[in-house]
Amino acid sequence: MGDQDLTDVAHFLWEAGTLKAARRTGWWMAGVRDPESVAEHAWRTSVIASVIATLEGADAARAAHLAVWHDSQETRTGDVNHLGKKYAEPGDPVAVTADQTAGMPEVLRSAVRAVVAEYEARETPEAICARDADKLECMLQGLEYKAQGYEAARRWVDNSRARIVTESGRLLADQLLAQAPLDWLRAAMGERG
Repeated sequence: MGDQDLTDVAHFLWEAGTLKAARRTGWWMAGVRDPESVAEHAWRTSVIASVIATLEGADAARAAHLAVWHDSQETRTGDVNHLGKKYAEPGDPVAVTADQTAGMPEVLRSAVRAVVAEYEARETPEAICARDADKLECMLQGLEYKAQGYEAARRWVDNSRARIVTESGRLLADQLLAQAPLDWLRAAMGERG
């Protein structure tokens, strides 16, 4: 590493932290007053990506890595929901990433750009698993909001479920649809349904 200038890397780490406060705006359309942050979404998406990839025989670590970075551009574009995209393009993720990483050391710049490009191309098994994880996480979040009384979240549940393509992702979606959000706790406590 030596004397490399990591100023722009440090800037990016500050920038990445803004995703902890950036809200996923589509949920406001469902009436959710305090929706999850982009960072919260990315975390659970990465966990789900590793699960789906493992079940699908893909590289779980790679799928999780793709999922971690899948919305990193939203530090600059914001989370543009589907209605917003009707009026303004959120920016090409590959181009935004190129701008975000422009001053970074080449080894890091090329690695981050490759991860985002792979996710966006949706051609590798890991990218397909990460994309499914994004949809499954949105569906799961919708089910949680629906259980909290936000009935309009059903639209997100249905739309997300319809976009899942892997067998494991579809099977997990069906299991989640058959459960209530606290079924895991009852099972962990040894309670019967």
